Amino acid sequence: MIPAAASPVRLEASVDPRLSRWMWLVKWLLAIPHYIVLFFLWIAFVVVTVIAFFAILFTARYPRALFDFSVGVLRWNWRVGYYAHTVLGTDRYPPFTLADVPDYPARFDVVYPERLSRGLVLVKWWLLAIPQYIVVGMIVGGGWGDSDDWRGAGLLPFLSLVAVVILLFTARYPRQLFDFLTGLARWTARVAAYAALLTDAYPPFRLDQGGREPSAASPPPADPLAKA
Repeated sequence: MIPAAASPVRLEASVDPRLSRWMWLVKWLLAIPHYIVLFFLWIAFVVVTVIAFFAILFTARYPRALFDFSVGVLRWNWRVGYYAHTVLGTDRYPPFTLADVPDYPARFDVVYPERLSRGLVLVKWWLLAIPQYIVVGMIVGGGWGDSDDWRGAGLLPFLSLVAVVILLFTARYPRQLFDFLTGLARWTARVAAYAALLTDAYPPFRLDQGGREPSAASPPPADPLAKA
């Protein structure tokens, strides 16, 4: 079997060994300060992406400082989603930082590209990504902005609710659901990074499940469920 090629977009996660049965009921409330910060960060993210568009078009490079900011916003969003809605795999409150936090159970990163295609920047975020947008729409339901909302009709919000209901009654987070949910979040993150011009690597039509990135160059956070 040919191993999957390593993606420049890396999303990893591990589940707390002792998740609270009920805390998921209030995490959305506890995360309100993060929502406020993310509101402004996403506005800045859009502005930075527009600036990066022209920078890539004329120089074939994504300015490193802007790149790190955009990756940081996506990283922050993933940590908050993992805590409050998307997977709910940790009770540890997300840090208020754009930087990577190695010991936090939800991590995100994108390998910095030394050069990007000037031609692709004109079409990849709207034309080439259309098939991926259709898939992501089915994953998150109701559009990009509702990816962390259980009222959406997508797989991710519905199955995350199923997972925490099982947790409520059994005190155990179902391993297979964790693997599947993380795979869906990983697919969405790859598409987001591609559409945001952070990489020219087209997202594979492949569901890489589990908390570990396939063919990852460095070890991911330890997964307590591996011994369950």
